[in-house]
Amino acid sequence: MTWTAPDIDRRDTPLIGDERSQLQAFLDFHRETLLWKCSGLTGEQLKSQVLPTSTLTLLGLLRHMTEVERGWFRRTAAAQDISTVFDYTDDVDADFNAIESTDAAHDYARYLDETRKCDAAVKDLTLDSTFHHPRPDRPDLYSLRWVYLHMIEEYARHNGHADLLREAHDGKTGE
Repeated sequence: MTWTAPDIDRRDTPLIGDERSQLQAFLDFHRETLLWKCSGLTGEQLKSQVLPTSTLTLLGLLRHMTEVERGWFRRTAAAQDISTVFDYTDDVDADFNAIESTDAAHDYARYLDETRKCDAAVKDLTLDSTFHHPRPDRPDLYSLRWVYLHMIEEYARHNGHADLLREAHDGKTGE
């Protein structure tokens, strides 16, 4: 049986709310948008390179955001001593690359699991909580507020990529 990415019902963002709930709502909206761009496609379609000038794939974007979520929320903000999702020893873009033999359903489920773990990891931190990045070449101090804003920006950029990739697959467009 061929696995297909499930349909997604994106929630609207609230027009009124405190800062934390607004940031979380916009992050969730962008998370759901990426999943929405994948919905209805098979694992093979998610792996396929549909633009002749790019090696970017929808599955690669999903894998990348799994890593970015883990890196900023769990490893950096929550200071959890956990490894990266992918092995970057021989390839700095391992999250995007070598996806031909990967299991798309597994990567999709791992993304969902990671976002739940990320939310849980920072739920008791305030937006003003500060921390250093675990990499020594990034000595700056970050706040959780900055991480939320950065993640929203990261998703917005990559969701633009996802929109182009999805349109190239089957002509489906949307916000």
